[in-house]
Amino acid sequence: MSTDQPPPGPPPDDDPFRKRPQEPPPSAGGQPPPAGPPPEGPPPGGPPPGGPPPPGNPYGSPYGGGGGSPYDNNMPPPPPPYGGGYGGGYGGTDPLAGMPPLADSGRRILARLIDWIIVAVPLAIIGIPFKVYDRVSSDDDFGDAVNSFNGGGQLVFQLITIVAYVAYDTILTARNGQTLGKKLMKLRVAMLNDGSTPPMSQSLLRAVVLWLPALICCACLWPLLLLILILVDKPYKQGLHDKAAKTVVVSVPR
Repeated sequence: MSTDQPPPGPPPDDDPFRKRPQEPPPSAGGQPPPAGPPPEGPPPGGPPPGGPPPPGNPYGSPYGGGGGSPYDNNMPPPPPPYGGGYGGGYGGTDPLAGMPPLADSGRRILARLIDWIIVAVPLAIIGIPFKVYDRVSSDDDFGDAVNSFNGGGQLVFQLITIVAYVAYDTILTARNGQTLGKKLMKLRVAMLNDGSTPPMSQSLLRAVVLWLPALICCACLWPLLLLILILVDKPYKQGLHDKAAKTVVVSVPR
């Protein structure tokens, strides 16, 4: 092991372990950059091609003015969507714009009563061989007799009743949006999004929600609930069956 000691005094300039201060890199011309703020005026070589950029905010609103947001109070609103509001769905500015007048609630009730009678009269005749009226003569409630599951004939008749009402409403609504009652009252079922006639799938869904609970368990409460919802619903006057199928009932020209 060497016992040599480094010579006293500062290290020589060629010492490879000496830490020297960093020097700025030379400029392109070999001269250091001048001190002080950058010079004013256009950059060397003239203005950029195409002229100077236009004044104002490059992210300004396309709806007017030199800048700002389209949601500023002093900016005009964007134009409405093309085609008006008929069937514009739930996102339009005015959901009823361009839509035919919604059906009057009184005419809707009359149309539903007409449809109920049209189907109920043939069913009353069909129910005779199924002996659905035997218990009525014993002072029992007619609804209990129809909805009773004690007899096989009454069960079959109830299934026939469900199929009759659902099929009647489904087929006629899918054909042109009108049951016989709605045709007499100058009403029509239409899809909310575009005003077209409901397809078979939506017509079936609408009829099932409309008739099935009333025919199985809630003969009085379910129609009353649908009526209340039609009266209070805004802005489309939709019952649960309309909301399920995304339909509305509108008036047609007389």
